[in-house]
This record gives sequence, C-alpha cells and structure tokens, in this order.
Amino acid sequence: MAASTHTDTHAMEVVIKNSHIVKPAESITPDDEIMYVSDCDQVKPLTHAPTIYVYKPTTEISIKDAIHILKDSLSKALVTFYPLAGRLHWISGGGGRVELHCKSKGASVLEAESHLKIDDLGDFLPSPVISSLLPSVDLINTPIEDVPLLLVQLTKFTCGGLTLGVMISHVLADGRSALHFLSEWAKVARGGDKSFDPPPFLDRKVLQPKELPPHDALSKLVKHSQFHPLPPVIGGDADGMDQRKKPTMVAALKIGKEQVEKLKAKANINYGIKSDGEEHKSFRALTKFEALSAHIWKCASKARKHTNDQETLCLISVDFRNRLKQPLPPAYFGNAVVMVPAVATAGDILSKPLGYTASKIRETIDSVTDQYVNATLATCKNLPDVSLYRNSHTVGCSRGAFFGNPNILITSWTGLNLYGLDFGWGEETYLGPASVGYDGRILMLPSHNGDGSFLVILRFQVEHFDAFVKYFHEEI
Repeated sequence: MAASTHTDTHAMEVVIKNSHIVKPAESITPDDEIMYVSDCDQVKPLTHAPTIYVYKPTTEISIKDAIHILKDSLSKALVTFYPLAGRLHWISGGGGRVELHCKSKGASVLEAESHLKIDDLGDFLPSPVISSLLPSVDLINTPIEDVPLLLVQLTKFTCGGLTLGVMISHVLADGRSALHFLSEWAKVARGGDKSFDPPPFLDRKVLQPKELPPHDALSKLVKHSQFHPLPPVIGGDADGMDQRKKPTMVAALKIGKEQVEKLKAKANINYGIKSDGEEHKSFRALTKFEALSAHIWKCASKARKHTNDQETLCLISVDFRNRLKQPLPPAYFGNAVVMVPAVATAGDILSKPLGYTASKIRETIDSVTDQYVNATLATCKNLPDVSLYRNSHTVGCSRGAFFGNPNILITSWTGLNLYGLDFGWGEETYLGPASVGYDGRILMLPSHNGDGSFLVILRFQVEHFDAFVKYFHEEI
C-alpha cells in the first residue's frame, strides 16, 4: 500500500460553543496534597500527548447530551484519578523539576461544532485540520500552574459524527496509564460500576532510585542513553540544528499480516531459526516488532544516504513495569517507560542481513533490567537541569533533545488495549495520534480490525521521504 498523506484542500471551520472546567464529584484528598513526581516523569515533555477518536453513532445524539454525559462521568472518574485534576508547579531551585499539586482545579472540556462531515477529514493524519479538533494549549505564555493536565474537545459534525480530541500531560502518564484512565472513564459514562477494577496505583515513590551501582558500572549502563549526546549527521551541526530546520511530512504506511510474517521469518533465518521454522535451542525467536523495527531502521539509513561510517541510533520506548525485581503494580499510574538506543553504523545496517539489525534491537530491549532502570532514575536525579533533556514534541523546536536524522525513535502501541472506547454512542471507528512531533518519530499501531496488519505513522524529512516509502514497500 502506498503512503497515505494529508493535504488540506479546504479551510476547516470548527466553532467552540462552550468551555467547561470539570472537577471531581467529591474530594478524597486534602487540598494541600503535593504528589511526588518520579525521576522518570521529570524528563518527559511538558506538552500533552494528543490522540483523536472518531465516532459514527448509529443513532442521533445531540452535542448537548453528549457533553452532559462526558462531564458527569468525568467528574466521577476524577474522584479516583484525582491527579488529572491537579496542576504542576515548578520546584524552587529544582533544576527545571516540577511537583504535582493535587488541588482539584479540574480538567478542561470543550464542546465544538463543524460544518463538515466526518468523511471530509480523509485519513485523519496529523495536520492543521486535525489540530483544530484538539484543545489548544499555550505553554509559552501560560504559567504552568494554570495549565490543565487533562483537556478534551468533543466536536459534532453535520453528518452526526463525533470526534473526541484527548490531551493528557506527558509528565503525568504514559500510554498504558492514559488508556487505563480512558477506559474507566468510558465505563462510567456507559453507566458502569464506579469502583474501578483495578484502581490506579498512585504512589510514585516506588520509583525512587535505590543504591547506586559503582561509578564504572553506572557509566556503562547509561552509555548512549537519553542523557548522552546523540550522534549527528557527519559533516552537520553537532547539535543537529541543521536537521531540525529541514521541512518534514507525515505519512501512514500500512503493512499487511503476510508482509509482517515475511519480515519476521527473514530476520529469524539470519538470526538463528532454520529455514524449516525450527528454532535452534540457543536462540529465542525474534518478534514481529523487532523485525519490523529493523526493517524501518534499515530503510531510514538507506533513504537518508548515510555513509558507511555514519553512527545511527534506533531508540526504542520500553515499558519496564514487569522488568523490575519487584514489578510495579499492573495499574501503576505514571510513566514507566525508558528510551533505550540500539547503536550501529549505517554500513553494518545496510550490508548485513536483517537478522543482524533486529538482533541489535533485541539486545537493546533485553538490556532494560532492574539495574538499568535504577541507573537511569539515579542519573536523572543527579542532573543539574532536567529541562535540557526534555523534548517538546513539536516540529522545528530548537530546545531539548532531537531524535531525527541520523537517528529514529520508535514507539509501539501494539501491546496496549487501544480500541473499544465507548462512551455510550458506540466504539470508535478510528483512533490515532493527533501529532507526530519531529523527523524520525515513528509510531507502530496494530490494525483497528484485528487482521494482523500494522499501521506505521511517521514524520520524515521531505527530501528523503519518497525514497523511504519506496524501500519500505519494496525491500520486504
């Protein structure tokens, strides 16, 4: 399937009809509670993670009724998920660090209408059109203590369709935590039991770093981590500023089940799986994610025309909840993800079999142990200024880390319970990210219909885009 890109062919009119602040239906915490923000949370962007849900109800529902359902159920859900009703505050002299004040200032809910039909939105890829279906947040001119941590916008279309734009603070929750909240909120909206099962585990102090390993071991553990400079393009700016400024575009590439299986088989033949499918006893079969990520990394290096000696990283977001000696509670609410880089030269990636590149990704994922996580948390705790390591998740931003050319950052949503968010008007017909922030940013989603295919949503520099798409499809 060819790339799917979005071009705005008409101006979109979205009219905000009303704005509401929704507070918890009852208070179960003291107004002066200050919640610990873990070191894993501290290095996350201060921006919000935006997602878009698209609904095509089979029966007509008015915007007034839909908003009433959302507001009433949200106020009940916030009783348990009360951190989402709080506000971040800067810690005085804290090197860019924040703390969470749990005063119930509430979440923001907007109701909007559009003269368009749902089908006018095309493929729902991140674009200015899709951005208009999200609440806007001015993080530059608004004091941080005035910025809601949860913002939603319900937009009604002339065809009867609805979109729900959801924005949740990156500092407060990772994807797994955000989806836990959303599923429980939707359950309340449908009239379900308000005693959440499981309830969120809110004590972030469980992620306080333990005793540090020896200095040499610590240095080795965090080498090439997000706290170390990423390799720049050979001959380019050391900080990647030249690459940040280049024009980029967003695309969605679909890869079918048979193609994914073919990549997996191809990688495993190289890696240690016999051609008849039998696994060598000393090997653990590579996964679909590892094979597809290796394919993406290889296509990126080839499309970017890297020289053989160009060092390149493929950063992988790894959930460490079950990788600790004492695993986190399944319903831990916060960030429990680290970005870990696989490291190689473009020459090796392009000249060696796919199994080599996939094995680099496998080794990287396997490196996320209790010791590694503790070392990462400790390193963050000792940073003089954590803001230097935050990425703003916005195109062309000159501050914070840059994960684009010659590098890529892959986040997989394949292990999450993504679909089936029903607030009483049926399940969504589409779900996806409402923004992809910078060159080299890649998200991997399972297909909505469960047919075993994947959707790869990415932002890539325009000058390399066509070549990447060509290699992505041809070299499977």
